[in-house]
Amino acid sequence: MAAPTAGTDPADIPVVILCGGMGTRLREASEKLPKPLVDIGGKPILWHIMKTYEAHGFRRFVLCLGYKGDLIKRYFLDMREHSEDFTLHVGGDHTPRFHGSGGDVDWEVTFAETGLLTGTGARIKRVADYIGDSTFALTYGDGVGDVDLTAELAQHRASGLAATVTGVRPTSRFGEMTADASGTKVEAFLEKPQSTTGWVSGGYFFFERPFLDRYLDTDPGLLLERAPLQRAARDGQLGVYGHSGFWAGMDTFRDWTDLNALWDADEAPWKVWKD
Repeated sequence: MAAPTAGTDPADIPVVILCGGMGTRLREASEKLPKPLVDIGGKPILWHIMKTYEAHGFRRFVLCLGYKGDLIKRYFLDMREHSEDFTLHVGGDHTPRFHGSGGDVDWEVTFAETGLLTGTGARIKRVADYIGDSTFALTYGDGVGDVDLTAELAQHRASGLAATVTGVRPTSRFGEMTADASGTKVEAFLEKPQSTTGWVSGGYFFFERPFLDRYLDTDPGLLLERAPLQRAARDGQLGVYGHSGFWAGMDTFRDWTDLNALWDADEAPWKVWKD
């Protein structure tokens, strides 16, 4: 695997975001919406993810759409109307005249229909024409974190590997107890302890184009997390960027309420951008 181009500007690196899942474990919040549009503090989690990348200089995004993808398109088409003052001549051509500067973002977003039930690996393969020939980033549309994407990109470039994934230490949903020698008395109790051994995938990836060509195909059942990444690991082409900071997936209604509570308390660790 050839070394990545060292001078690539993050602004030129496409960020592929998997937005096609049905979010079946988040029915209370996503029954009428695709999961990426479920809000945290009044903004879709997808917006939060994109703002995180923007804070590190990324501005090109490719959204892999599936379940209710039309609503994601409509959100972005209507974004300016929702965020700015405008004047509308109702009896005229109905073209709004905006009074703002264009909103708080400067993104180039490509919307790609990748199928309703398509696996994650096949979704990526189906947007190959929008990725280019060099480095691209990838993440899921339902997780947030304060991952240092600048440092991860630097490590990925230096490694010369086909892929790099963020490794995170998840927080347990259950209290952890330490018993005394008798096994009948609790010596310590920790609420929601964070794992201190091993990593799990945090879903913030960097890839080189040859990964897409070598390990992915358009088989609708192809999952990135199975054969492609397993094969890359066996080939010695998968690196890990260790992240010990905040990371959370929004898989359940409880996850959604916890993330909103952090945002409402102005204690959201993933808010790495300036207002």
